[in-house]
Amino acid sequence: MIGTLPDLLLHALLETIPIEFSVLDTDDRVLAWNKHDTRIFRRPSGEVGRNVRDCHPKKSLHKVEQILKEMKEGKRDKATFWIDLERNGKISKILIEYYALRDEEGTYLGCLEASQDITDMRELEGERRLLE
Repeated sequence: MIGTLPDLLLHALLETIPIEFSVLDTDDRVLAWNKHDTRIFRRPSGEVGRNVRDCHPKKSLHKVEQILKEMKEGKRDKATFWIDLERNGKISKILIEYYALRDEEGTYLGCLEASQDITDMRELEGERRLLE
């Protein structure tokens, strides 16, 4: 990143971006997440500090473990998938991406899990210019 952001501005940015995220450390422990009150995948505050394996549904756990293993081994930097999820009586398309977090030397520091409801984006056509 070029430049620095004051903590207050950084916090506001992380709560404003249209993506929900969770951050894991090198030991697969949940460090933090944003948008606590409006998350697609809600979780109790007590999950901070817990192993991610204790926070994921059993049916997808083996895939999460495979992704994290491959990231730690340097075989993968990103995993992208999407699901249909019923929300408010309708089906939403949810994009989920995992990103390996690495330092400048490529050492694995943890993982960023980002989720976003892309239902409305899938309907975009043509262009809409600024302030139109």
